[in-house]
Parts: sequence; C-alpha cells; structure tokens
Amino acid sequence: MPVSIVLFEDNDRLRASLTYLINSDPAYEVKGDFNNCNDAVEVIRQLQPDVVLMDIDMPGKTGISGVAMVKETRPETAVIMYTVFEDDERLFQCLCAGANGYLLKKTPPARLFDAIAEVLDGGAPMSPMIAAKVLNSFRHRTDNQYNLTNRETEVLQLLIKGNSIKMIASELFMAFDTVRSHLKNIYQKLHVNCGKEAIAKVLKEKII
Repeated sequence: MPVSIVLFEDNDRLRASLTYLINSDPAYEVKGDFNNCNDAVEVIRQLQPDVVLMDIDMPGKTGISGVAMVKETRPETAVIMYTVFEDDERLFQCLCAGANGYLLKKTPPARLFDAIAEVLDGGAPMSPMIAAKVLNSFRHRTDNQYNLTNRETEVLQLLIKGNSIKMIASELFMAFDTVRSHLKNIYQKLHVNCGKEAIAKVLKEKII
C-alpha cells in the first residue's frame, strides 16, 4: 500500500508539480492537495495521511497553525515543512508546533523522497542549510551546561541532521538499543521528551 501524502501549498503550479512528482513513484500517493490549511482538521480526519507537506505562508491560517492542527488531529501523521523561509524564528515555531522536518523549496526534488523516507523511519529531515543553522546554534553553547558526554554530543548532532535511530547506529557503529539508551540520557539531561523537542531546545537557547 503506497505512502499517503497530503499537500498544503498555495502556489498552484508548484503544488501541481509536487503532485505529479510524488505520484510518479508507485510507492507514494498524493491523497489530496490544497491551497490553504484552513480546513486542515477536517482534511486530516477524512484522508488520514501518513505524511503532510506544509507550506508556511498561505492565505488564512499559516502553516505554523496548520502543523498544530494536523498534530492535534492525528499525532501519528508526520509533517514536513516545505518553505522558502530560512529564519530561526519560523523554524523554531514550526518545530514547537510539532513539525517533523523542515525543507527549503530550493531543495532538489529527489531529496523530497529521501525526506519522506527519513521521516517515516523516525528521522527529522532538514535541508543542509537548516541543519547547519541548528548545529551552529548548538556548537555556540558549551556541552558542559547539560553535562553531555562526547558520545551523546555525537548522537545529538546526528539526530539534528535528520538521522533516524537506525541511521545513527549505522553511522557510529553502535547497536540500535545503545543509541536508544544514549537518546534517553540526552532527553533527560535536556529536560525534553523526544528528539523534536531536543532540536527545538537547541534552537531556542542558541547564542548568535
């Protein structure tokens, strides 16, 4: 059964292009595409998508509000922001609202499929420039503030880059359960409950 996807994008030509691109792969299916997210609650209840691609700047309610509506309606639906905005404030607001990933519209189309696969595998896909912003803000803080070990720092950096637990384990040549243990310790030290909250905290407490 193909992965079901819903698009919220007010640029008609881009929305049509994305629909065509995604439907060109039999592993994915666009169940619906909309030029605003004003009725996101009803849309998500009816279509129950696996993944949502959400623009930020749309008529009516913003994509940031849209993320919150999607997550409140169906928490298991993964939301990837697909936007032109690169500023930290919108990125932070989207993550706090529940976004699972953040891609810039100048991202190569092929990367979109990678991002969908990553988010379904528990990752937090981000465009390289966005990931760099998060990492740079993290590096400006001293690890000792939260008493993170070197290994925990490595795990957190890979998490911020959008890697799933399985991908982190492969990258660091560690067992899956060992990575989970490190993440549990990281969340406790940062006083968060999940990877998304960890990334949001790194952004919120940055020093420019």
